[in-house]
Amino acid sequence: MKRWMKWALLALLVGLLASGVWRALSSRQAQQETVARMATDRSQTVIELGALDVIEVKTRELSIGLAISGALKAVNSAIVKARVAGELQGLTVREGDTVKAGQIVARVDPAEYQARVRQAQQLAESAKAQVDIARRAFDNNRSLVDQGFISRTALDTSLASLAASEASYRAAQAGMDVAAKALDDTVLRSPLAGLVSQRLAQPGERVSPEARIVEIVDLSRLELEASLSATESMDLRLGQSAVLQIEGAAKPVNARVVRINPSAVAGSRAVIAYLAVDSAPGLRQGLFAQGTLGTGRLQTLAVPLNAVRTDKPQPYVQWVDKQQVRHQTVELGARGEIDAQVMVAIKGVSEGAKVVSGSVGALRDGTPIKFTSVPPPSGK
Repeated sequence: MKRWMKWALLALLVGLLASGVWRALSSRQAQQETVARMATDRSQTVIELGALDVIEVKTRELSIGLAISGALKAVNSAIVKARVAGELQGLTVREGDTVKAGQIVARVDPAEYQARVRQAQQLAESAKAQVDIARRAFDNNRSLVDQGFISRTALDTSLASLAASEASYRAAQAGMDVAAKALDDTVLRSPLAGLVSQRLAQPGERVSPEARIVEIVDLSRLELEASLSATESMDLRLGQSAVLQIEGAAKPVNARVVRINPSAVAGSRAVIAYLAVDSAPGLRQGLFAQGTLGTGRLQTLAVPLNAVRTDKPQPYVQWVDKQQVRHQTVELGARGEIDAQVMVAIKGVSEGAKVVSGSVGALRDGTPIKFTSVPPPSGK
């Protein structure tokens, strides 16, 4: 190959390479310009916020406390159980029925126990007759001893026979009392006034002693059993108040600590506190409740907990500065409640700053904003 042909081929290759590089650089520059233009367009997008979309950072009095939860339980409840064996009769109450204290809720077939009462009465009468016979014999023997016709030993024997007859009579009387008690136990009465929550047996069923028949609860007094750790229990005091959110209830319910178990639960070392729950329509035993037990009050800068964002390594708030959204890292403190809203103490923002509500969602730092209406004045 001639020398000039080699140089021509090399020049052609260099030209092709330079052309490819130039096209690649041009394409990259165009792509960068497009991205920059899109970013500029986004930066020019203005977010409209309403007056309720921002919250003013200000000093608030927080009710700080301990998180509690558990199921509601009736203070007074009872399970009516069979005390004697037999066929269940007369059980007509069902779940939801109202019963009064002392009301008969069921019976056990009394025929067998009535027969036992009659049997015990007959045995008692027989024992009484034996006592009369033994007493007459003793009186006769005592007269004969006084006249010297029989020995003193015979009198002692008749006295022992009289004592044995009297003991048998007393035993028969006790047996009669036992039979009468068993007959009375065939009648099952409610020990308290309330509502039937469970019917655990059916009429005609043969029940044994201690068989569960019905459960009755008194909903006039409900309480919550709250389990607290050993550390949390150190701040626990009688009379402390709590705000509870009951499952299914639209409004929160107030409660207060009325008893504290003096012993910790074995194993978990938890301490049980009993909170009396204020009566409210619709409350039932077994409903789940959760809330905060107030242990003190704190004056501090605070915002709603949902206004603090955690999608970065450090928690931050979105606040409005010169019609733009700025991200500000904050330090979180104690949590408390104001009007059933969870608030959190913060450090890192000044009092009076306007923080974007958590319902707005995440906004890019530097996003311009405008208000559809004037933000509420301080303290509102």
